[in-house]
Amino acid sequence: MEVKRVFDLLSRFAELFPEKQDVFSAKENGIWVKTSTKDYIENSNNISYGLLALGVKRGDKIASIMPNRPEWNFLDIGIQQVGAIHIPIYPTISDKDYLYILQHAEVNYVFVEGAEMYRRIKHLIKDIPTLKTVYTFNKIEGVDDFSQLLELGEKNQAKVELQTIKDSISENDILTIIYTSGTTGHPKGVVLTHKNLVFNFVGVSYIPAPYPQYRAMSFLPLCHIYERMINYMYQYLGLTTFYAENLASVADNMKEVNPEILSTVPRFLERIYDKIVNKGRKLTGIKKIMFFWALKLGTRYELNGENGWFYEFQLKIARKLVFVKWKEALGGNLDLIVSGGAAIQPKLERIFWAAGFRVIAGYGLTETSPVVSVNTLDKNGVKFGTVGPVLKGIEIKIAEDGEILTKGPCLMQSYYKEPEMTKEAIDCDGWFHTGDIGTLLDSGQLKITGRKKEIFKTSFGKYIAPQFIEDKFKESPLIENLFVIGENQKFAAAIIAPDFPHLREWCEENKIEFTTNKETLEKPEVKMYFKKEIAKYNSELGDTEQIKKYEIVDSEWSIESGEITATLKLRRTFMQERYKPLIDKIFNQ
Repeated sequence: MEVKRVFDLLSRFAELFPEKQDVFSAKENGIWVKTSTKDYIENSNNISYGLLALGVKRGDKIASIMPNRPEWNFLDIGIQQVGAIHIPIYPTISDKDYLYILQHAEVNYVFVEGAEMYRRIKHLIKDIPTLKTVYTFNKIEGVDDFSQLLELGEKNQAKVELQTIKDSISENDILTIIYTSGTTGHPKGVVLTHKNLVFNFVGVSYIPAPYPQYRAMSFLPLCHIYERMINYMYQYLGLTTFYAENLASVADNMKEVNPEILSTVPRFLERIYDKIVNKGRKLTGIKKIMFFWALKLGTRYELNGENGWFYEFQLKIARKLVFVKWKEALGGNLDLIVSGGAAIQPKLERIFWAAGFRVIAGYGLTETSPVVSVNTLDKNGVKFGTVGPVLKGIEIKIAEDGEILTKGPCLMQSYYKEPEMTKEAIDCDGWFHTGDIGTLLDSGQLKITGRKKEIFKTSFGKYIAPQFIEDKFKESPLIENLFVIGENQKFAAAIIAPDFPHLREWCEENKIEFTTNKETLEKPEVKMYFKKEIAKYNSELGDTEQIKKYEIVDSEWSIESGEITATLKLRRTFMQERYKPLIDKIFNQ
């Protein structure tokens, strides 16, 4: 069954996996509830019928603001089949951004999770003239809900009309508009077609083993293009997708469902690694010695047995005695980890591969639907520190200033209602300017070295790529996050967010009382611990890249408090404003 439009996935399921009982699974009242192929098709079609009964027309805009759940897919496919445009929005943005997106996209209907999000959207309704109704997935008295739309569809099954509409939709029609943060302060809407997404998820589908009995864990937001594309790929392969309850419960959920595949971002792997190492520090005697021996062995891991027979012999012992516990902590069956959204530390790649997890890193952007390049499971298909070879059918070239340019079937149609911004991003020859700096290795792999807009120059004329430095310092168990600064200054400096759980454990081990975050950070022993860690990682950097001064904050950075995005990247403009007094203090001393 050839898939040309995303909703063709339903026909593919009907043809190849008609009896599948667990296309999706999510927890309800503590129990994992399955969605069968039959349920998926019926619910998606009933959403389409319901939308037609409401008078939804081709090109209408329908927004969703909700966490991952099977119903997201029913709504997504249901919208597509009537030719409407799905606009998924993060549940974590400001009311100001909600208002801008809903107005700018001229949204007709909004679907939200429950009471909290409904309250946030309700007071905006009067300012959105195109908005007709807000639906909730969880029932609220006096509010239209998802089940009512399903019932409306069941009673108005306009099968002939729906089939006629589906037949008229081409692969070049708009599938979705995804709003991402813009440089002007307003989010920008990336217009993607069916062809964009289909090219991408079919193009990467050869990487994981296409076994319908395989299970995948999903926790990154489906409103983000990376997880959305992966979600479609899982369906294309007939895998079972389990939706985690939330970010905090991912590890517990994995133990419950034992997935073989996980899509993630590097920051999540860093957190897993830090937690495991912190547990290792609590071991005693021979167990502690074995743990750190295995860890050190992992940092030297090379693919395809390149380290020789003696290393491989030691690795077998390490896997049997130490790394097997890592496997158990992540469900026992996890084999393939797909990492995207940001660069992953080569050290982390090596250790996870040594532990028996095949980590493959890729690269892309919302504007490229998203994958441009990705490591593969072919022989010599992975090269640590790179984001793999360019996907077949995509072209890239490196501009004179090092910027990565790309073109191909996955490239967006435009920025919605932003012709000048579109012209700025896609030049007259059709090349999309990614804003990322990189090199193409002789072996064919792409290596990302920084973000063009993030790279800054010191007052001595030296260029600094902050992300590279931040990734290096985040190898420290003491540092949860780091924000590197120094544009037009004499040196690079940093604002540091500590890993407070680790710091608390370290204090206990060293018989230091941990009171409040703020008071603990003022203790001389803690200050010395930070000083030593900074010196340790500075020694691995060039002189201009070293952190000469730093300030430590007494709070954690989170999506909710605004410092990081839903994919765990730093919001640099926000950070510059929020920590201006600290930044001034650093450079004015």
